[in-house]
Amino acid sequence: MSINSAMLAGAAGMRANSSALAAISDNIANVNTVGYKRLRNDFTSLLNSQNRQSTYNAGGVSSRSSPLMSEQGSSIASSVATHLAVSGNGFFVVRGRSDDATARDPYYYTRAGQFTPDADGYLQNSAGYYLQGWPVDSTGQVTANPTDLNGLEPIRVSGIAGGAEATARLSLSANLQSSQAVSAAVTGNVYDAADSTANMASGAITPDFQVPIQVYDSQGGLHTLTMSFLKAGPNEWYTEVHMPADDVVPGGGTLVDGQLATGTLVFTPFGQLDAANSTLPLTLSIGESGTGAGPEWDADLGLAAQSITLDMGGPGAPGGLTNYDSPSQLGTSQVDGTPFGSLASVDVDDDGYVTAIFTNGLTRRIYQVPLATFGNVDGLIPEHGGVYRLGPGAGALSMRGAGIGGAGTIAARSLEASTVDLAEEFSNLIMTQRAYSASSKIITTADEMLDELIRLKR
Repeated sequence: MSINSAMLAGAAGMRANSSALAAISDNIANVNTVGYKRLRNDFTSLLNSQNRQSTYNAGGVSSRSSPLMSEQGSSIASSVATHLAVSGNGFFVVRGRSDDATARDPYYYTRAGQFTPDADGYLQNSAGYYLQGWPVDSTGQVTANPTDLNGLEPIRVSGIAGGAEATARLSLSANLQSSQAVSAAVTGNVYDAADSTANMASGAITPDFQVPIQVYDSQGGLHTLTMSFLKAGPNEWYTEVHMPADDVVPGGGTLVDGQLATGTLVFTPFGQLDAANSTLPLTLSIGESGTGAGPEWDADLGLAAQSITLDMGGPGAPGGLTNYDSPSQLGTSQVDGTPFGSLASVDVDDDGYVTAIFTNGLTRRIYQVPLATFGNVDGLIPEHGGVYRLGPGAGALSMRGAGIGGAGTIAARSLEASTVDLAEEFSNLIMTQRAYSASSKIITTADEMLDELIRLKR
């Protein structure tokens, strides 16, 4: 009967609008929720079978609420280094547990990036989900399979071992006085770099000029590397590079008294270094104890092999060694390498790499945050805490580095705001209220008509 179908349509309208009201309420309540995607209400008309030669049967309406996954929230600045926002496609991969997660603990996907370290240093957002990332190997590269979730690890930003860096490059800027008289040890044929009784490294011969420089070993310890110069003739200087004999031993090589290299430095008539005719090696090698291939660290030190490149300039190069007629003096000396440093802070770059920063200035990549992308993001199923899980309509999962293969970019010290527009939601709230009220009028009107029909029998 048409009146009955009208009552059913009114009830369907009340159900549909009450469902829409619930979605609108969720939107309004989550206006300040990070990464929240607003819900859209879609109403669908229901049509019962109709007999064209008879009366019309009302079908009513149904509603469905679905999140607008593709909408981008605005970026909000944050002072926390591990707060992350995604601009474009992609979701952070999270889990409900950190290092104690098992195969039964599912993976979820979220845009809520307010990650901060928990008591154990694992990055956790305000809903309690732990950020997953790819570990970075010793060469700074990621080798994980982009479709294998098992290659992910919970990102931990505390308890990272500190480190030191050995000196690998030494730059020297100095002048050797061109008018310096040739040493008596040279004119008297006394000087011999390979003889401990007649070289500069042992102290038997006094150099015309000497430069001590502090360098770092593989454990961050300091050692004094000395460059000793002895005038050999016009535009030519004997040079010995050496360390204390307690630090460096010959190790089966021809060098003695802690020497790392010996040779001559030749200069052009214009006072610039003539590297082509100089014999001093520009690479200093110190082997690990027991290698027997040349200068080695003393066995008591337990240090790794080390190679130091000398940068002493040349024609057209600024600085370096020169041979002008002014007093011999050191300009500058620069070395790389650092002493031991402990973890000071972490940072995240635009490629999603989590970098540990140590007190000695060293930096080391420890993880990369991947972004999960799907063939159809609208197929994801919402779960508690602003996360989503895979649904049958989501398509294939692929994890990519930020900015690669259609994935969005990651911004550190930022958060993605909710996509809710309050003005629009209040407008929808009013319309839904009116629609609900109107649907209720259908029922009361139909009830009055049925009452009138019943009274006809009396």
